[in-house]
Amino acid sequence: MKKLFCILLSLVLMYSLCLPAFCEDEVFSDEAVEYYKSLGLQGTTLNIYNWGEYIDDEDLDVVSQFEHLTGCSVNYTTFESNENMYSKLSGGGVSYDIVIPSDYMIERLMSEGMLEKLDFANIPNYEKHFDKEDYGYLVDGEIDGKKISDYAVIYNVGTTILIYNTKYIKEKPDSWSILWDEKYDGKILMFNNPRDSFAIAQAYLGQDFNTTDTDDWDKAAELLREQREKVHPSYVMDEIFNKMESGDYYLGVYYAGDYELMKENNDDLDFAFPKEGVNTFYDAMCIPTSTQNKKGAEAFINFMLEPEVALANAEYICYATANKTVIDSGEFSLSDSEAVYPDPDSITVQQFHNLPNDTLQYMNTLWMKVKGENNAKIIYIAFFAVDILIVLVIVITVLRKRKMKKYYNV
Repeated sequence: MKKLFCILLSLVLMYSLCLPAFCEDEVFSDEAVEYYKSLGLQGTTLNIYNWGEYIDDEDLDVVSQFEHLTGCSVNYTTFESNENMYSKLSGGGVSYDIVIPSDYMIERLMSEGMLEKLDFANIPNYEKHFDKEDYGYLVDGEIDGKKISDYAVIYNVGTTILIYNTKYIKEKPDSWSILWDEKYDGKILMFNNPRDSFAIAQAYLGQDFNTTDTDDWDKAAELLREQREKVHPSYVMDEIFNKMESGDYYLGVYYAGDYELMKENNDDLDFAFPKEGVNTFYDAMCIPTSTQNKKGAEAFINFMLEPEVALANAEYICYATANKTVIDSGEFSLSDSEAVYPDPDSITVQQFHNLPNDTLQYMNTLWMKVKGENNAKIIYIAFFAVDILIVLVIVITVLRKRKMKKYYNV
């Protein structure tokens, strides 16, 4: 009996070590615990598609907590850009219950009838905790007569930002022009997506980020091609973390919250908001029409608005939260960060909106040319090198044959 007791005790201890760092009754109120358990989601599955490194999976372990509270199983996968997410979603063959795109992509998904209208009766935390006063204006618009606020719940808010290494760049940059400086040849990282990269060139040129004028896009593309030829930037997304943190690159462009994460691993990093302006954006939780578990999706959105969850996520990803309860609590450690919460009077901002299909196609065509120009040169050089190698092999073979004939007097 004693041996059996010890075995059972060991199994219990092993099971407890596999649980999240907190269990729900230590974090959430009894009312919240009862609410999520009563939803009837036990045995169901939820498919979530989110940005990489964009949810707390350490301190609170948000997904595990939701599974534990509801009995719902979560399949959680990630994407690197809005365009990659759109391609996967629009291609069919996949069924997601929640996606978390950015503002302009939400507008596109709405215009193409790819999002479900939310039932806010199943998202009671929206009225309780969403900061409508400061962030409601972001979703006030309409797409084809449909209110954006009926289809999207803001997750986080941010801006693009210029990141630089103070070991190599001593003075704080004040312009995007530094990304075209030949002194930093091979040490610059650019966005590997067209909308964000074009916006930097557009800001530098004084253009509207949402222009439909092909001449504007041509000029921006020419500037990006010039940059690639002069300073050979690398195009990256999440790879920027390792590259900037390692100190191998001097300049990079990414999102403000991610800068705070990079700085934790490299104190030499600093940031700037170039005078020409930056993109301000929001990412929001939406439910695609492909959903197979809308009730579970709305429960998860409601869960993400729980103050404990919103705070854990804000601390983990370092973006500005739109949860007024978290903001008012004063518990968010980055509430005083000038990168996360910049003074609105000290920066110039523009917001992306969905572009007409012909403009999107034109932009994507130009983007392929911008990125493919050097690739074409490399391919040409490679073919040229192969041709030379083939000629050398033929010449050597012929010379050897002549030498053999002479040796044997053939």
